[in-house]
Amino acid sequence: MTKKIKIADLPEFDITEHLDSEQAIAEYITIVLEENDPAALADALGVAARARGMSEIAKQSGLTREALYKALRPDAHPRFDTISRVCAALGVKLVAQPVHS
Repeated sequence: MTKKIKIADLPEFDITEHLDSEQAIAEYITIVLEENDPAALADALGVAARARGMSEIAKQSGLTREALYKALRPDAHPRFDTISRVCAALGVKLVAQPVHS
C-alpha cells in the first residue's frame, strides 16, 4: 500500500534557492519574459534581487532598497531604466531575438 502525502506536509518551494548564478538568473528571467507580462517581469526581477540580496542589488543599481522593493513588487510596472539598472546589477542583460526564426 502506498502512503498518501498531504500537500500541507510538502516543503514550500523557494525559487530563490536555485538562483545561485548569473546563468540561472538569466534563464529564469528569459522564461518570464516569454510570458510577455510586465508585472511578471517586475516580480521575477524582485525574486532574483532577493536571491542575490536586495541591499546589494540596490547599492549596485543606484536605487534605494525601498525604491527597489516598490519598483519590483508583483503588480508594479517599472520604468525601463529601472529594469536595465537592476539587470546590470544582477549581471544579466535583456536580449532581443527575432520572433520567427
